[in-house]
Amino acid sequence: MTKTLKGIAASDGFATAPAYLLVEPDLSFKKTTIKDVQAEVQRLKAAVQESDAELTKIRDTAQKTLGEEEAQVFDAHKMILADPEFVGAIESQIKDQKLNAEQVLRTVTDNFITTFEAMTDNKYMQERAADVRDVTKRIMSHLLGVQLPNPALIDHEVIVIAHDLTPSDTAQLNKKYVKAFATDVGGRTAHSAIMARSLEIPAVVGTNTITKDVANGDELIVDGVNGDVVIQPSAADSDHYQKAAAEYASEKAEWSKLKNSATVTADGKHFDIAANIGTPKDLAGANANGAEAIGLYRTEFLYMDSAELPSEEDQFQAYKTVLEGMNNKPVVVRTMDIGGDKHLPYLPLPEEMNPFLGYRAIRISLDRQDIFRTQLRALLRASAFGKLCIMFPMIATLQEFRQAKAILQEEMQKLKADGIAYDEKDLQVGIMVEIPAAAVLADQFAKEVDFFSIGTNDLIQYTMAADRGNDQVSYLYQPYNPSILRLIKRTIDAAHQEGKWVGMCGEAAGDSIMTPLLMGMGLDEYSMSATSILRVRSLMKHLDTNELQELVEQAINVSLTNEENKQLVTKFVEEHRH
Repeated sequence: MTKTLKGIAASDGFATAPAYLLVEPDLSFKKTTIKDVQAEVQRLKAAVQESDAELTKIRDTAQKTLGEEEAQVFDAHKMILADPEFVGAIESQIKDQKLNAEQVLRTVTDNFITTFEAMTDNKYMQERAADVRDVTKRIMSHLLGVQLPNPALIDHEVIVIAHDLTPSDTAQLNKKYVKAFATDVGGRTAHSAIMARSLEIPAVVGTNTITKDVANGDELIVDGVNGDVVIQPSAADSDHYQKAAAEYASEKAEWSKLKNSATVTADGKHFDIAANIGTPKDLAGANANGAEAIGLYRTEFLYMDSAELPSEEDQFQAYKTVLEGMNNKPVVVRTMDIGGDKHLPYLPLPEEMNPFLGYRAIRISLDRQDIFRTQLRALLRASAFGKLCIMFPMIATLQEFRQAKAILQEEMQKLKADGIAYDEKDLQVGIMVEIPAAAVLADQFAKEVDFFSIGTNDLIQYTMAADRGNDQVSYLYQPYNPSILRLIKRTIDAAHQEGKWVGMCGEAAGDSIMTPLLMGMGLDEYSMSATSILRVRSLMKHLDTNELQELVEQAINVSLTNEENKQLVTKFVEEHRH
């Protein structure tokens, strides 16, 4: 039976493939007594063997994609399975108590876990509790005949279905096999959506019920342009979406002709269109789509993809790769932005009522200067290999910026004393404007920074007092609301007053309603997912900035709502497209 679910279009494109459910299966069971003890022991042995074979496969995949260190976790799991005491204890209890393998597995492993967790003076043994828990879950899944999802094991074309995708889930998705994904929750600014755009795969988020409506293997169509997911499509549906995909492909082919062109408007004004990236691997997409710069390198993925704090050398190599890969085009690197919804297992953060308003980003860096200085040294060393701009996130006060800059200058002096090269001439230092306090005081910040980059995802969240990950208040994600537009214009005007440039690296930079407004305000640099670059370049080519200034005046001073401005811009572009 065909069914269409409505969600939020999070990443453009179309895909057709069977569903792969990335959801925790039901591992509940009943306690039963058994007659054939030998058969039950055999059932346990078979589940242990299947688990071992699965772990071997996962370990090999993890080694290729994540590295040797990450893969060693699965070696520890295999050692537990091979431990005669572990499996032997379960076997003997099945024989003694004549209970089903599931019940005995649960009892025995609960005892192991309790024992390990009680070893408070031995951190290594305490950590083994988590390994036993994982191994138990894997054996249990084989006893019950259900599949544990693992994105690293996907080896055929699928559409991933999940309640939500964590950054580590998305980091494991192999673009060769994962053709698209769809989730129950999330919005265009969720990290899963941002990652989908950098992976260049279609995505629909916020469908509410997709994990309940879809079974493993169901044929799906994901329409990432309109935000639809079609379950068990009819022949007519398949035909319709094949045509839509072909039209989209020909539109993309038109845009691709602009790959090596500068971004120039109908009246000859030049803007820079840059790419947002998460890892050096994303450079290929940025260059393939004709990015004129990297407007945001999110360095937190370096920290999130590591089992411990990345060393200065590891960071230096990553930053150097990006700078060299951009052939002297500007690269804006944001210092570590951890906290909020981004956590590191090896860097415990305090439990907070409002983590987005709490201990995160520059606040952690200024507090944990050991981590901050390591990153700054790596960045400075890499600056010798390209055109680097260092950007501090979550700046609320001038004191924070001055303190961060003073630490950077101390590290410059140390490198100089050690005779280590860095860019002493052209290195730029700026801030993300994402806290309303910084936007309101932009005229004072502009005197001290080299540039601004506006982070609209958080600027909107903080201005509207609405958590961007909360579906209940997602209606307040209003990029075209006059209050947001006034803060943006104030920031741009303040920068230009001091002769400084200003970019935007939030999602709004690649939004086709927002683009004409930002052009009218004179925003210098637009940084977005690589897949949006050519579409935006094409749009800019057909618009005249002189005409757009009148549009901005109306949007800021006459319109009262987000919706009014959306309609205003749509109508204006239709009438004034050159």
